[in-house]
Order: sequence, then structure tokens, then C-alpha cells
Amino acid sequence: MPLTSHAQKRAATIALAVIVTCQLMVVLDATVVNIALVPIKHSLHFSSAGLSWVIDAYSLAFGGLLLLGGRAGDVFGRRRMLMIGLTIFTTASLFAGLATSATMLLLMRGVQGVGAAMAAPSTLSLISATFEEGPERNRALGIFTAVSAGGGSLGLILGGALTSWVSWRSVMFINVPIGLAIILLAPRFVPEPPRNGGRLDVAGAALVTGGLATLIYGFIRIAEHGAPSITGASFALSVVLLFSFVRVERTRVQPLLPMRLVTDRLRGPAYFTMMLVPAVMYGVFFFTSQFLEGVKHFSALETGLAFLPMTALIFTSSRITPKLVARIGARPILLFGLVAIGVATLWISKATPSQSYVESLFGPLALFGIGAGSCFLPLSVTILTGVPRADAGAASGMLQTMQQTGGALGVAALSSIAAAHGSSDALTVGAGIIVVAFLVAYFAIRPTRSNVPATAEETAQEMIPLFLSE
Repeated sequence: MPLTSHAQKRAATIALAVIVTCQLMVVLDATVVNIALVPIKHSLHFSSAGLSWVIDAYSLAFGGLLLLGGRAGDVFGRRRMLMIGLTIFTTASLFAGLATSATMLLLMRGVQGVGAAMAAPSTLSLISATFEEGPERNRALGIFTAVSAGGGSLGLILGGALTSWVSWRSVMFINVPIGLAIILLAPRFVPEPPRNGGRLDVAGAALVTGGLATLIYGFIRIAEHGAPSITGASFALSVVLLFSFVRVERTRVQPLLPMRLVTDRLRGPAYFTMMLVPAVMYGVFFFTSQFLEGVKHFSALETGLAFLPMTALIFTSSRITPKLVARIGARPILLFGLVAIGVATLWISKATPSQSYVESLFGPLALFGIGAGSCFLPLSVTILTGVPRADAGAASGMLQTMQQTGGALGVAALSSIAAAHGSSDALTVGAGIIVVAFLVAYFAIRPTRSNVPATAEETAQEMIPLFLSE
């Protein structure tokens, strides 16, 4: 759609607002409930370990079905899938806010994740259909990237405000008017890109989602001191399902995940690192919010605002990182970001109730924000640079899948450690996970000069079409 008139520019601006708001909603909902966890626990009588499912039910369904959602957009149309996904997401948000039991809330959080997985893969392709290649599209992508990078931490602040001013239920209800607005505006202002065709791999999606669900359930059973036989059976079933997923994908003509992506010398380690970083990041969100509310007795609003240094620095560093990557390469920035996250996580683990917020958490949360904002673009560059066009959608979908499932696994695993040893030890283990990520990045993610774009312009030319072809 060429932007040749004021009316067309206005329509494109509204379309971008619709697309970016959709992305913000699905990213934000992974964390917006963190500040509401304490009142949710008391209201619906969750156990301490079971509370992690409020986060994990959404992240698991979202991450586990993202690849299928992307393929569904190819088959049925991107705008159509965005609208169907948002309808499911918005309806589930309404019923989550009305939940009268823990079971009902968890079920609706899972349905929210299903809707998000159907809507989110369409957003970048819809930007491509709305804006012609060049400065207009690049500006739109810049806004989209900033929202994607900082949306999770922004959710902590918004969750605190809503929980404090209204109730925890408003964290769910806020999605309803926004979702309805997007559903009404999208058909009028957002164009429908041509369909790419393809077939749905429902069996593959069921296997990978079931495998991850049983893995997370095993960790939560440990945290709840459940029967060892059930816990062991959960882990065993997870291995069987995930192994079956790999075998099924090897036989598919159009697999959800081409195995050549994860077996690549650079992309495999980068995907693994992309899973570890959100695992620790979501764990920090989870434990820090409960420490501030449950131990420091901060109000929900004060807890949300306590994350402001991290949120601001994630946004700031995510805007600076592209220029640094273009100048000195992805790997040094990634290593710096991992060191910053590891040090910050260990620092947070040392916080005590007797210390003030400034003494205990202001510094490490700020450092964590710098580190997080420095990690994701270098990993994305490493994963997506040089991907064959036929694999570009699967490669970027797998990137998002690793983020969401990593977060779900991290909360579950670290919660099981916290239940046995305390949140301080859980965060110390989280710092250890970042050490593993650093070692993987240092020894395994070593691009040759031919793998790395030489200039900022070349980097942009590589990244934009790969993202937009999803």
C-alpha cells in the first residue's frame, strides 16, 4: 500500500497501532499477572508451587503452539488468524477475570495462550503488507521491536497499577476492551497478505506441547513434594513425547520445525541460549515480585514501580544494541549482556528484608535491564542471518517458541528449587544457568566472517526480510 496521500498515511498509522497493540498484549500477558500473584493466591487458594502455573499455563500454550499458529496463517490468512486468535484471547481474558476457582483461572490462562499463539505470528507479516520496503517500514519495525523487547517488563508495572487501583481481576479484564477495539479495526485498516499455502502439522504441535507440559508438570510436582512415582512418570512421558516429535518432524514434507535449523553449528547453540535467558528472566520477575510484596510488604503499585529501572533500561539498551551490533558484531554484545544478567541475578539473590529497596534491588534490576536489552538482538541476528527463505518462518517462529517455553520451564524449575531451599538459592541456581549460557555462547557461537553482515545496512537488509517472511 503506497503511502502517497494523507488518508493512506493515516490508515497505515492506525494499522500499525493495531498490530503493535496486538503484539504488546500477547507479550505483556506473560508477565502482567506477576504482581497479582499474591492476591490471586489468597483469593483462589493456590499452593505456593501451584501458583507458578498461572504464569506457565499461558507461556506453555503460547510457546508450544506458536509454530502451528504461524503455519495456520500461511494456510488460512494472516489477518484472519490474527482476528480469530484475538477473539479467543479476549474471550478467555474475560472468563479469567471472572474465575471463581484455581482450575478455572488456569484453564482460561491456557486458552489465552492458544489465542496468543494464533495471533502473534501474523504481526510482522502484516507490517510488511502495510508498509512498503524502505524508511517507513523500518520505522514501523523499530516501534514493533521496542514494544517486543520491553513489553514483558512493562507488564510488571501495569500489573502493579491495576492490582493496586482496582483488583487482580482487572489485570485480565483490561484485555477485553483493547481486544475488541483491535478486532473491529483490523478488517478496515489492516490489509490481508497473500496466502503462502501449506499444511497443518497438528500431530507435531500436539507432541511438542504435550512433551513440554509434562516436563513442567514434573518440576511442579517436585515443588509440591508430590509422589515420586508420578513425578518420574511425568519426566519419562515428556522424554517420549519430545522424542516422538523429533521423529515425526523428520518425516514431514512441511514440518513445523525443520531439524536442520537446530542441528546447525551456530543456530543450535543460539536457540539453546535463547531458551536459557528467558528461563532466568521470568524467574527473576516471579521471585522478585513475591519478595517485594510478601516480604518487604510493598503495595502492588510500589512493586510494579520497583521494576521501572529495569524496564527503562531494557527499552534504552534495546535501541542502542542494533548500532553496536552493526559496529562490533553480535557475539561481544551477547557475551556482555550475559555477564550483566548473571551478575545481576546473583546480586538479587543476596537481597535481605532488612535492606532498603535502593540498597538491595535498584542496582541489580538496572543492571539486569541493561543485560536483557543487550542479549536478544544478538541472538536473533545469529539465528536468522543466512536462513534459507523457505525456512525463515520456521526459524523466527522457533525463536519465539524458545523464549516462551524457556520462561515457562524456568519458572517451574526454579520454583521447585525455591520450595525445597528458598528463593535465594533458586536465584543462585538461575545465575548458574546464565553461566552455562555464557559458556555455550563463548565456545559454540563463533560466527566466521562470512556468517556476519559487514555493515549496519547489510544487517538491516538481512534481518528485515527474514522476519517479514514468517
